[in-house]
Formats: sequence, C-alpha cells, structure tokens
Amino acid sequence: MKYILMMNTMKAGQGVPDWPQKDFQAHIVFMMNLNKDLREAGELVSAEGLSFPDQAKLVRAGKNGVPITDGVFPESKEFLAGFWIIDVDSPERAYAIAARASAAPGAGGAPLNMPIEVRALMSGPPPDML
Repeated sequence: MKYILMMNTMKAGQGVPDWPQKDFQAHIVFMMNLNKDLREAGELVSAEGLSFPDQAKLVRAGKNGVPITDGVFPESKEFLAGFWIIDVDSPERAYAIAARASAAPGAGGAPLNMPIEVRALMSGPPPDML
C-alpha cells in the first residue's frame, strides 16, 4: 500500500536557516541516508523537499479559468517542508519510517521529533461514491 509521509516543520522564518552549517549538513546527510535506505529496500516511490512558504502562492480559477494567485503566507505556524511517497506492506511499517524521519537531527544534533503526517494514498474514489 502506498502512503504519503508529510514533514511539517517549524514556523516559517525560524529553524533550519538559523542552524550552524555543520548541524544543517548533518540533517541533510540523515535525510539522504534515510532516502537511500528506503530506495534500497524498494519502499521509496518519491521524496521531495519544498521551498519555504514565503515563495508559495495559492491559485484559484477565475473567470474563464484564468489563474488568480494569492499569497505569500509567511505567517504560517507550521508548514509542509517535504514529503515521501512510500510503498510498504503495512501501516505499521509506514509509521516506523515516519518515526525515523521525525528523529532527524536538528541544531546541536538533538532529534527534532517533528510531526510527520502519514496518510494512505487512495487508488481511486471509494466504491460507494461511484
């Protein structure tokens, strides 16, 4: 079953950019090793980091489908920093991977214990909705 693991992190403008370079590098090495391990286990479908919220826009369809943009929203309390799409045999395995990602090192090497939202990917609408 496929799951998306969403890494929600600290308020925009705080955190990672303020870390000493060696702490940031340790965090990146941890994430690269996690992705490597998942890839080697055949569990990684995709993993991406996202830009900061101050670069985001909300888009709606306006008249005749013309895009209308709104934002940026740097005042967010938390934001989606990145995600993994994994293909694993059980929800418990997805939770174990999320816990490992949650423990990524932060400033001073201490585990961040950041929240990782785990959601199953649907292959289509529920049958009773068709």
